[in-house]
Amino acid sequence: MDVMGDKATLFETGRFVQPSGEEATPDESRDETADAVETGEAVEEMSLRLAAQAGDVEAVSVLGAMLLRRGDLDGAEPHLRAATAEGDRAAANNLGVLLHQRGYPDEAAGWWRVAAVAGSAAAAHALGRHRRECGDEPAAEYWLRQSAEQGHALGAYALADLLEHRGDPGAEQWMRAAAERGHREAAYRLARALDHQECRGSRTDGDADGCEHDNGVIVRAEAEQWYRQAAARGHRRAALHLGTILERRGELKEAGRWYLTSAKDGEARAACALGFLLRDAGDTESAAVWWLRAAQEGDGNAANALGALHAERGQTQTAERWYRAAMDAGDDNGAYNLALLCAEQGRTVQAEQWYRRAAYAGHREAANALAILLLQGGDTAGAEPWFSKAAEAGSVDAAFNLGILFAGRGEEGVALRWYERAAAAGHTEAALQVGIARLRDGDEQEAERHLRCAAGGGSAEAAYRLAAVLDARRPPQPAHELGETVHEKTECEEWYERAATQGHRRAQVRVGMLAAARGDVVEAARWYRTAAEAGSRNGAFNLGLLLAREGSEPEAAVWWTRAADAGHGRAALRLALVYARRGELAEGQRWADRAVSLGPGEVAERAARLRDALREELSA
Repeated sequence: MDVMGDKATLFETGRFVQPSGEEATPDESRDETADAVETGEAVEEMSLRLAAQAGDVEAVSVLGAMLLRRGDLDGAEPHLRAATAEGDRAAANNLGVLLHQRGYPDEAAGWWRVAAVAGSAAAAHALGRHRRECGDEPAAEYWLRQSAEQGHALGAYALADLLEHRGDPGAEQWMRAAAERGHREAAYRLARALDHQECRGSRTDGDADGCEHDNGVIVRAEAEQWYRQAAARGHRRAALHLGTILERRGELKEAGRWYLTSAKDGEARAACALGFLLRDAGDTESAAVWWLRAAQEGDGNAANALGALHAERGQTQTAERWYRAAMDAGDDNGAYNLALLCAEQGRTVQAEQWYRRAAYAGHREAANALAILLLQGGDTAGAEPWFSKAAEAGSVDAAFNLGILFAGRGEEGVALRWYERAAAAGHTEAALQVGIARLRDGDEQEAERHLRCAAGGGSAEAAYRLAAVLDARRPPQPAHELGETVHEKTECEEWYERAATQGHRRAQVRVGMLAAARGDVVEAARWYRTAAEAGSRNGAFNLGLLLAREGSEPEAAVWWTRAADAGHGRAALRLALVYARRGELAEGQRWADRAVSLGPGEVAERAARLRDALREELSA
């Protein structure tokens, strides 16, 4: 009889395998079902003892296994020895388990060999594990392979582990076999291997064709399947990874369920991830409970999250305590976050200390922040190496800051190289600077490419400059009478409008001019007024022109006055003409003088003639 040998395999876990339906139950939760199980076992044991006394070898073996499972080694040993002497291979395997538990591994191995030779897969697995621990890998592989080939899940897993350790490609075959037979750790490790395989593929196949992409999807799906199998069997890390996959896919409810399962089993990372899910759902109180649980288990990420939560609430001392806990857990973000907290409080010396600690540990954003702090203190020489360190480590902001640093020194070529590096990583302002540099060099095509990237990233200045490039290429548009609306808009006008809606004053003026050219007076006035109220003198001047054409000269004068006070020469000349026509010669002369001083040349010349005429009129 072989079944008991399969049930009582202590070598894998150090615990007796519970029979189906039997679980340890606290005394206070005992019920009729538990009592019934105990009664049934007592009856079974009595039955086995009677059969054993009658000379039934199989009963002797099963009775020994039952006592072994219960932990009664002294009671089990004579029964197992008696059954083994009668040639029962399951008893030989279980006797080996018992002796191993007593601390006699060599004697245990002898009995496992007897059982394994007789065909016990469980004994072959135990013997193979023993030989591996002794350093005899060839013998270990032989016995583990015997067990695995008989369909023993633990044997297949142990064989896969041995082969994987040696780098043997046959490991995957046996890991998969163990997983298919329900071994949860094998299912988890197989999923991890598939995950790593997919990651390597995505890194190396940047130009993958459709087939390679489909293969990646298949690998991910298979990995998820094995994670799910292992998680369903109680593997807490598999539940964590499954939750991560589902969260990434947007299936937050199911992800939360698996995180909860894993967290309840003691996986700190799952508790932390569950906290972030709850926070994103607006339940910060529940999030804090799970972060606290994870942080107390040594999860630095959870400690940082608690620190940030308390910092947001203004509880800076508690926040600092959790940031320090994160540092103690080996999380460099703790030092970085503590530095940010000190910087917000104006504790510059302490901020620099913590930035340095995180930066020396390789935290690239801390290195960038440290460089900014040094730069603000006037230490340019000290800032540059930290910017460089952060940029080389992949900090996009640091690369952009290096560009600013070198541009400030007049080293435009070096600055451009750093701007290009940051722009290639998606930095909007860096792309704008590259676009401006390319425009300056006359490379309009490259300039347009970078300006489009920056404008698409939300830069109003880039949108305005891109619109200007496109505007310059447009053929001359036919003139339209004011009030004659034309609805067709060009791409350049769309970019001007995007910049204008983001508050770019020059873009607002330009959108107004294009609207006026289309004959859309209302739209033109709206944009001119928006720009003027934001402080644009050109917007105020153009609004005045529009109002004057519509017959509202008094209101036009108000906007021209605002433009002229801001230094707009043409507005000053318009005011001089308005006051001259009204007969207010002295006021007209004053604005003519102002126009002469403001220019430009053409305006100054006309204003000078008007001023002289008004002077003669006044002196006549």
